[in-house]
Amino acid sequence: MRPGLWQVLICVAIIAVLFGAKKIPELARSIGKAKGEFKKGLAEGEREDDAPAEEKAEEAPKPLESKV
Repeated sequence: MRPGLWQVLICVAIIAVLFGAKKIPELARSIGKAKGEFKKGLAEGEREDDAPAEEKAEEAPKPLESKV
């Protein structure tokens, strides 16, 4: 269910009262940056998942050899 016009206006008014008119653009900017970083992290994780198995095996740490 989508919020109606009045519900959106009430939320905007509450946010304006809580944060002040000067802080709202700052808040929106920081949310946008966080969203961008999240998407970048997801894309990086997908690239790692798409790497061939040989590359993943090379990246794995080698077991230590014991001298007996």
